[in-house]
Amino acid sequence: MQNTLHVATFNIHKGFTHFNAHFSLHRQRDFLRKLHADIIFLQEVQELHVKHTKLSEITSTSGHLEYLADSVWQDYAYGKNSVYPAGHHGNALLSKFPISISTNENISAHRLERRGMLHCQINIPGWNIPLHAVCVHLGLLAHWRRQQLEEVADYVEECVPSDAPLIIAGDFNDWSGRAGQILTKRLQVHEVFEHHTGKAARSFPACLPLLRMDRIYVRGFEVKHVEIHSGAHFVKVSDHAILSAQLLRQ
Repeated sequence: MQNTLHVATFNIHKGFTHFNAHFSLHRQRDFLRKLHADIIFLQEVQELHVKHTKLSEITSTSGHLEYLADSVWQDYAYGKNSVYPAGHHGNALLSKFPISISTNENISAHRLERRGMLHCQINIPGWNIPLHAVCVHLGLLAHWRRQQLEEVADYVEECVPSDAPLIIAGDFNDWSGRAGQILTKRLQVHEVFEHHTGKAARSFPACLPLLRMDRIYVRGFEVKHVEIHSGAHFVKVSDHAILSAQLLRQ
């Protein structure tokens, strides 16, 4: 029976480094492989872009997700959020275990900023109930984030059994740290870094993290270890750090 899970969350910034200076999807893939994570929550995954496709090994029939998954993560899901003439991007999930159901919900708070919530049910060997994994990327304004988190909580309360293991992760754009209280109060989840170290992780900018932007919330798990993957070398990777956690099923 699989009792432990290694999970991570990463905003890949459409495959680019800070300020879009360099296309770095190949470096991002190499770094993700070194994590040896079972499940990875991804934001700003560009599944189609006419120009950017030519910058990498991506073929014309596949986007970032298939390229990142390669032969390491056997299953993956994508939720298209933002569509434009050259392509589209959204949230995604990489999984070493089968994804039985995936649903993408529109939680945009404004027509000029398209945001989504990707919900996947994942079948973990030996578990009698699926893992529910929710990947989010919230808005830039505080009142947008509050509205979106209320929608996430409404959805989870309606669609996820209260006794099911749950992980909600992604880019919350919440440097104040107040927005996440909606989830902790309504869904009985806890944030892994706050639980383990007493405060949320600094994850932006990745080369010298100052702002606490990204989160991993869990229910039904004990947090064994957390880590922030950042530093000067991330100048050539992305503008967000990678957050990871080792979890033990309760």
